[in-house]
Amino acid sequence: MMLNADRVYPVLLPLVSLTGVLLLWELCGRLGLINPLFFPVPSLIFLAFFGMLADGEIQTNLSITLFRVFVGFLIGTIPGITIGLLMGVSEKTRLFLDPIVAATYPIPKLAIFPLLMVIFGIGELSKIMAIAFGCFFITLINAMGGVRNINKVYFEVAKNYGASKTQLFTRVVLPASLPMIFTGIRIALGMSLIVVVGVEFVSANHGIGAMIWNAWQTFEIEKLYVGIFICAILGILFTLVLKKIEHRTIPWVGQLAHPGEE
Repeated sequence: MMLNADRVYPVLLPLVSLTGVLLLWELCGRLGLINPLFFPVPSLIFLAFFGMLADGEIQTNLSITLFRVFVGFLIGTIPGITIGLLMGVSEKTRLFLDPIVAATYPIPKLAIFPLLMVIFGIGELSKIMAIAFGCFFITLINAMGGVRNINKVYFEVAKNYGASKTQLFTRVVLPASLPMIFTGIRIALGMSLIVVVGVEFVSANHGIGAMIWNAWQTFEIEKLYVGIFICAILGILFTLVLKKIEHRTIPWVGQLAHPGEE
């Protein structure tokens, strides 16, 4: 039975490209074409990874980081989507809140982290709130944009059929804005990983960011790369999981024909 190329290529090609990069890196390191002090070969990085795994160092730091990421993500994303939908539906709400969003969104989230530590203390809450702020604005803007981009014809048709405000929201606004909402969620989850590593650099004893920072301070370059690779793997896993959820939630988005197909 022949395999479907459309299903094989999306899995095979990324694996081939990643394997090729690692093999080229290993070869250049073994031939002395790159400085092993700053670019240790992947085989040594993998050995360091398994050693840290055996010591439990990775599990401890990863669980702490994931806890901060997911709690901060939920705290920021839920109100972000809610307020974004409200701003998209209500012009008065949008006019009232848009200047505040425009003024606060560009502020780097790490820049307000010292203020968050003053308000929430140096414990977990300040780190979680920094992540929440990073997720909040991204999901808000995407949710609002999703509603604003809905064709007005849909609203007119729904009103002509006598749809109530609740039906208008559940049958038109929410389904039509879901693609943009999921885009915002994916970006926000990536942003949460960026912010958590940043705050763990400066104010944490445990976590992937703290692990990377400690490896830099002790010049354990292999461990530093292990932390970077874990962040990359987390980003890939987050994207794959969200794509699966998105496909099940809004399957009609992926049903568009490929270019050149009838």
